[in-house]
Amino acid sequence: MADTDEEAVAAEDDALYVLTAVLLTPAKFPSVLGDDYPEACAALGMAPLADGYGLVLGQDGDGARWTVVIDDVSLVAVAIASWDCGMEYDLSPSERTVVAALPGWPLAVAVAAPNVPAPHDPDPDLVDRPPLAPPDTATWGPAQRRLGADEIALQWALWREQIDDSTFSTQEAQEAEGAQEAEGAQAAQDNAGDASKTDKAASDTTLDVAASDATSEADGTPSGDTPADGTGEGTQAGHSGVRRVLTEVRAYVDTPPPLGRVRSSFAPGDARTLRADGPGWSLVARTDDIAFVLLDDEPGEVLPVGRGPELPGLLEALDKLAVRPS
Repeated sequence: MADTDEEAVAAEDDALYVLTAVLLTPAKFPSVLGDDYPEACAALGMAPLADGYGLVLGQDGDGARWTVVIDDVSLVAVAIASWDCGMEYDLSPSERTVVAALPGWPLAVAVAAPNVPAPHDPDPDLVDRPPLAPPDTATWGPAQRRLGADEIALQWALWREQIDDSTFSTQEAQEAEGAQEAEGAQAAQDNAGDASKTDKAASDTTLDVAASDATSEADGTPSGDTPADGTGEGTQAGHSGVRRVLTEVRAYVDTPPPLGRVRSSFAPGDARTLRADGPGWSLVARTDDIAFVLLDDEPGEVLPVGRGPELPGLLEALDKLAVRPS
């Protein structure tokens, strides 16, 4: 975080006291703004430049909130890396790098500049657009769903330890048994036993899916519950939703989605953390592990997806088309 006593983006008699900064690039952007990079840029009224932007959040001398958009992405990236390491960094963009000054903040900022009034929106008479504001955490919607996925990616180990892998094995056995029964019924009905149809029935389910009761609240803290056993009504609804998501994710492999819909970032070992978003859903996965799905129409639910025989290949294909940090 910036040292607000020393850092300011000066504009003669006016100044912006820098509180924090974030990147707005194809590989890394505030997910509250959209499911992909062009959508996030559109939320700010910016064109989706290939190199992206840096967003500098701060207060002016009257305490008003401002988001300054600059095109010096490297400067913001260095500042963020320095602050993450606990080092001071003087983030002072030059005027020629400023693309726009937008009223308000798109994200919640927990700190404030010293010796100025408390953070507030600028005078409406002085701005030509509604102030930016963070999403309301009291309701569940696309922004909250994406924030929940952010939290899972950030605290993967904490969420992963809530999942009992035996749940996936149990469900796989149940699905295999059901497929065998379907084969027998089909064979009896056809008499001749249409092999092509029964083989398809046996291979219909290739991904292990288990719905979880773990609830993603506004603070992103898991409830500690274990996955359901696949017998409850809510579980069946979750199962259907996850199937729909997996179908849409597979379609991304054949038809690449908008830039930033699939992103790949570092993970321990040789693994990658994958993030994919789409209309009404978010997916977070590790290439060497399972995946989690969140849905707009299932508030607070976190639905884990076991590896099964097909998920590893799907994640590998997604990683190949994903945008990566430069």
